[in-house]
Amino acid sequence: MKAPAFAYAKPASLAEALQLLQHPGAKALAGGQSLIPSLNLRLSSPELLVDITGLPGLSEIKVLNGFVRIGALVTHARIEQSVEIKKHIPLLAQAVPHIAHAAIRNRGTLGGSLALADPAAEYPACAVALCATLIVSGRNGERKVAAEKFFKGLFETDLRPGELLVAAEFPVAARTDRSVFLELTRRHGDYAIIGLAAHNSRFVFLGAGSTPISIQGLSVREPIEKAKAVLARSLKPSPDLYNSSATKLHLAGVLLERAWKTLTT
Repeated sequence: MKAPAFAYAKPASLAEALQLLQHPGAKALAGGQSLIPSLNLRLSSPELLVDITGLPGLSEIKVLNGFVRIGALVTHARIEQSVEIKKHIPLLAQAVPHIAHAAIRNRGTLGGSLALADPAAEYPACAVALCATLIVSGRNGERKVAAEKFFKGLFETDLRPGELLVAAEFPVAARTDRSVFLELTRRHGDYAIIGLAAHNSRFVFLGAGSTPISIQGLSVREPIEKAKAVLARSLKPSPDLYNSSATKLHLAGVLLERAWKTLTT
């Protein structure tokens, strides 16, 4: 299939991009790794595509006072190769290789993934596990949204009409912090059947519901048997075309046990 007809604009500044996004039916285009296929399948039909690639200030990785700020246009490949990310946000560094394939990672962006809010995507779960802050810009200026409040539902976020996600801020990991990212797929590069982003005692599952699912009441100081009992009571994974809820819950327990071993050794 071919994409429906749309107008196209490539702004030269963030201010111009935000002005264009005020138009009804306008949609931002960054790496295009999710948007372009949805256009071709007629799942999306924006009236205006606002191409934000190349906008100044949105492609930087900055280590600041206590946190790392990653611009929305930073690609998965740059995150994967970044020494700063490996050092200061090891959970994110572990997650990136699980994203699709190299060709996708070369084009896809952090901001695109977070703004799409696919419940099977790696970044949203990592953002929630790390208590990241998402920076949103609009005609009234910037505002900051905690990651756990940003993801509202299936492909639904706290972004308001005319707003743009411009960056994400992740706390710098302390020396005593422990992180692990795990996921199970049918083949490498497929969407996860179930996945887990764990940071200290924060355990966030992806592919388990319409948003990243954070399991409360887990502590790595307690036995794994107690943790798995809490998981069984707390997690009710959504089934998919190939896996039942019971199968996903079982696999979630497998990932939890693997993560537990990593975090406690």
